[in-house]
Amino acid sequence: MKLSTKIIIFFYIFLALNNTKILAEEKIKIGLLIPLSGTQANTGKSILQSVRMAVEKIDNSRFEIIPKDTKNDPEKTLLVAKELQDEGIKIVLGPVFNKNLIYLNNLKKMIFISLTNKNIKNPKNIISAGINANSQIKTIIKFQKLNNLERTIFLIPNSNFKEEIENAILQTKIKLKYTHIYETNPTLLTKQIEKITRYPQRKENLKNEIKRIENSNEVNKELKIERLKKRDTIGGINFDSIIIADFDEGLKSIATSLLYTDVSPERVNYITLNQWFDKSLLKEKSLQPIYFPSINKENFDQFILEYKKIYKEHPNQLSFLSYDLIGLIYYIIFKNNFIVDEKIFHKKNKFKGKIGIFDINKNKINHILNFYKVENNEFKKIF
Repeated sequence: MKLSTKIIIFFYIFLALNNTKILAEEKIKIGLLIPLSGTQANTGKSILQSVRMAVEKIDNSRFEIIPKDTKNDPEKTLLVAKELQDEGIKIVLGPVFNKNLIYLNNLKKMIFISLTNKNIKNPKNIISAGINANSQIKTIIKFQKLNNLERTIFLIPNSNFKEEIENAILQTKIKLKYTHIYETNPTLLTKQIEKITRYPQRKENLKNEIKRIENSNEVNKELKIERLKKRDTIGGINFDSIIIADFDEGLKSIATSLLYTDVSPERVNYITLNQWFDKSLLKEKSLQPIYFPSINKENFDQFILEYKKIYKEHPNQLSFLSYDLIGLIYYIIFKNNFIVDEKIFHKKNKFKGKIGIFDINKNKINHILNFYKVENNEFKKIF
């Protein structure tokens, strides 16, 4: 072999080894867009602390988080995102809230893993990582099949989340008897529920049955009439389960209206969306059992204990999601040989976090969730 050829080969080997060493020592920088000042500062603080917990758990000195304060403002979000871009950062965890996504389409070479659970009308470089409607409805479908529920109705509040629910219903192809959009105004709500449950007709059926027996020669008719007068209605309900896409007082108002119209959880299955284990539901005995899809409660409780042990305060729900997303981002980068490009979240992948299983495909994140019911003062896992 000629000397010149040996020198060239040696040069390329040296260059390859040197590049490998540089790559091995190069920092993997991930941006973090959170509100650290203003009205949502506590939310941002809790997320930042959970992210630090996750980085500590990963224990890789190459992995570095660069936080920026968005002030929960869309224009400020774009400004600090540009600062991250100038530092060569391509993947960002955040923003937290949907309203802060609107200008980020200007940074087409960056990927933003947002904590929002809204999927539609987002810029193409946004991957929504929140517990979205699609993931929740897919879990409800599993519950339907396990319990042979074939006449489900879906109640959707006329709110800014309505379009997300309707879109998820179409995409998941959930089997429904029908859907109904209701107004959240309390003065209108009861009348709407009365119509949905055919309450006036069933009330009239009861009056007619009492009248019929009174005018009959039936044996023990006084006893039969006495029993009927203790009832509110008579007649069947044309659905076996009801999904209520509401939360907090809105959910309780709907459930109360259902009880008023003599549609109790003993007669039909009450199902709702992820309630993050709202403890106030434990006190609502008349609404139980009520079912909902959610994250893994055992892991959530363990995370809260670990967080409180370190920071002496209670975390918010988004901090739990953030903890998992740092692990997810690191896992995806690791699987991609520490190469960060625009297609890194395009490949089909699964990641098991504390929340549950993340299903990644074509720049979308869905969740494989658990299913729970509230009954007898506790949250019980169904699957």
